[in-house]
Amino acid sequence: MDAVQQEATARARELQRSWYGEPLGALFRRLIDDLGLNQARLAAVLGLSAPMLSQLMSGQRAKIGNPAVVQRVQALQDLAGQVADGSVSAGEATDRMDEIKKTQGGSVLSNSGQTTTSSGAPTVKRVVREIQSLLRSVSAAGDIIDAANTLAPSHPELAEFLRVYGAGRTADAVAHYEAHQN
Repeated sequence: MDAVQQEATARARELQRSWYGEPLGALFRRLIDDLGLNQARLAAVLGLSAPMLSQLMSGQRAKIGNPAVVQRVQALQDLAGQVADGSVSAGEATDRMDEIKKTQGGSVLSNSGQTTTSSGAPTVKRVVREIQSLLRSVSAAGDIIDAANTLAPSHPELAEFLRVYGAGRTADAVAHYEAHQN
């Protein structure tokens, strides 16, 4: 790879970090590891070609152009968190991945509708997913729970926040968020 290609790859990864919270190569590798997939299966679930997945992972392409694919990535991140915290079994995860693969656009988030309101403002679920994604990009669920347990005696509210958003289900985090508004 020449200097121009290296610079373009570095720029693409930086753009991915700003758009998705981290380079897609790291995000996709974590999904592959956490959900027991290979690249071909991940590409199939997301609705991408294997070459496109490879280009996104390597930084040859910066952006996922299809919003439905972005929503599938978010759904897989949620699923990986649920597998990590033990709330979803491997068998259930396989069934859920098949459901995610079949979804089109906003139907990935069918339990709460679209990701934004008609005014364009983010929904609570979207905000919660962003918080979860950020925490989960920093540390694994088990480490977040360990940190929460360490903080619990002196800072119980902060420990609860870490547990709910860092290792909990999205629905529980949405309920927590709504309960703590105002």
